[in-house]
Amino acid sequence: MRALIIILFIAITSGLSAQTYTLLSPDGKICLDIDLSHGLSYAVSYKGKQVIDPSPLGFELQDEPPMHQGFMLLNTPQTTSKRDSWAPVVKNKHAHIDLQWNETQLSLIEKEGEKRRLDLFFRAYNNGIAFRYQLFSSARIGNRVISREMTGFSVSSQAHAWAAQYKPRFMSSQESEFDKLPLAGISDQTLTGLPLLIEVDKDNYLAITEANIDNYPGFYISRAADHTTEQVLLTTKLSPLPGEKEDGAKARFSDKIQTPWRVVMIGDNPGRFIESEIVQSLNPACAIEDPAWIKPGLCAWDHWWSGEVKMETAVIKEYIDFASTQGWPYMLIDWQWYGPFNQAQADITKPAPQINMPEILDYARKKNVRLWLWLYSTDANRNNAYEEAFALYERWGIAGVKIDFMDRDDQEMVNWYHKVIKKAAEHRLMVNFHGAYKPDGIERTYPNMITREGVLGEEYAKFSDRIKPAHNVTLPFTRMLAGPMDYTPGGFLNVTPAQFKKQSPTLMMNTRCAELAKFVIYESPLTVFCDHPKHVLGQPGSDFLKIVPTVWDDTRFIDGYPGEYIVLAKRSEKNWFIGAMTNSMSRTITIPTSFLAAGKYVLDYWQDAKDAERVPAKLEKKSRIIEAGKTIKIPMVSGGGYVAIIRPL
Repeated sequence: MRALIIILFIAITSGLSAQTYTLLSPDGKICLDIDLSHGLSYAVSYKGKQVIDPSPLGFELQDEPPMHQGFMLLNTPQTTSKRDSWAPVVKNKHAHIDLQWNETQLSLIEKEGEKRRLDLFFRAYNNGIAFRYQLFSSARIGNRVISREMTGFSVSSQAHAWAAQYKPRFMSSQESEFDKLPLAGISDQTLTGLPLLIEVDKDNYLAITEANIDNYPGFYISRAADHTTEQVLLTTKLSPLPGEKEDGAKARFSDKIQTPWRVVMIGDNPGRFIESEIVQSLNPACAIEDPAWIKPGLCAWDHWWSGEVKMETAVIKEYIDFASTQGWPYMLIDWQWYGPFNQAQADITKPAPQINMPEILDYARKKNVRLWLWLYSTDANRNNAYEEAFALYERWGIAGVKIDFMDRDDQEMVNWYHKVIKKAAEHRLMVNFHGAYKPDGIERTYPNMITREGVLGEEYAKFSDRIKPAHNVTLPFTRMLAGPMDYTPGGFLNVTPAQFKKQSPTLMMNTRCAELAKFVIYESPLTVFCDHPKHVLGQPGSDFLKIVPTVWDDTRFIDGYPGEYIVLAKRSEKNWFIGAMTNSMSRTITIPTSFLAAGKYVLDYWQDAKDAERVPAKLEKKSRIIEAGKTIKIPMVSGGGYVAIIRPL
């Protein structure tokens, strides 16, 4: 009897001191294993195949021992099933979002030493996982300093990735190609930006990014120098605080602090990640009491793109006329409207002498067009100038501000973004950040943060040959997974690669139809159109730009592969829009129409002309009747594209 009691006691206490925990996705296909036995680690499998091998968790802090092992539990972890159902203010992808997940929390405390606490929060969705940390104050009153986050991602060395690799410095506008390379080809000396798309094999894909960045720096990926032949350990690199070296202070905190969510989308097709709402859902609900004033739409943009800046009243009126003719709600007045910028004497409340702002505002009102204003970030921040300026812009009836040249994502800059976005919301101003870090889903909480750059966009065609068709069909699978991107499409001077040269007005190295397809494929509720009115009005394709929406009730990935081609279908009310683009290879794609309800429809479509490979600006517009369930053939020439509207008959 005594022996039986001892056996039972050992069994019970072993269960209470378990060192491994498992969290399954609602459909059971994703399994997240958490291990505390030797050091904090996690591993992930998908459909029974391990896609992330055991990977480290934890922190290094200044003047403290590392926090990554020697913990015991303060709680008994429980799996909780949750559901979030909501309607976003700005419909980036869907009019209604309904997500389910399972989650657990591990509250840890060190067994010895300072008895420091660390909480871990894990979620498992049907298409990915997310986890975050919470750190607490220490015995010493004052700031604790994070010098390194030890989060890693151990993946098969046979995997490949589409990586945006930056120079080994953290000051960056995050504008780069996402090049495909072996995972082991990611250098331990460079910074790889997020999202990072990984092809484990042809049936298993990962996309690493982050969500809800608040009072914490953005993170990048590097590679551990001592990876094995079987696995590559990807490591986390946080942006240092200004003035700090790479191994210096990353975040300071004196109270509890939560990290952003570390997000890994998981699936058997990278195109399905485009439909995902994980990033946005990991942010708090809308904090704006009445957000009805936030209105998406297309926006004309002055001469920065198609010629030298001519900051004159007459030129601004020309672009207001352009927006009005096209039925677009906005026009953006770019740099130099307040004269010299990024200088001590710059004043963002006083237009340049040659600008008659009252006349411009009155003219825009009569044309039913609202204005956006460009600001250099230093001019906005100096002496808290943005506070007075935002109040003035509200009185002027300005729709939003485009703030430029931050080029940082350290803890201080992240907090500055939040401060500016909140102040803008107080004055009913939307925000478009350029020279910006990647999105993190904050548009759920502050939908006035309507778009941002952080992308190698069309402006680069003005001074480089980097905007190639292969780049354009990689972006939807990479950068766009994080959220809206202000790529500024619309170049109507379309040429072949052989004809391309860097000049002003700017040429585009893809067909006119490919240019139109960007307005369907690329996510940006405020879509800023780049070209000059004289290149567009009355030209083939300008009619499509009068009717294409910038927000969507539904988004479906149809077909494609990063760097090769992409086909998306997006619904606006009862109409479906199709956008397709290819790389430098011509191809014909047959797509299903299973996304349509039963019945007959009118298909209006714009496709590459037969000689568009030689004359890329040429297209054909046609219309025919189709039936739901039947297929549609999409022919595209090299660098080509296709757009269509499917309307109920």
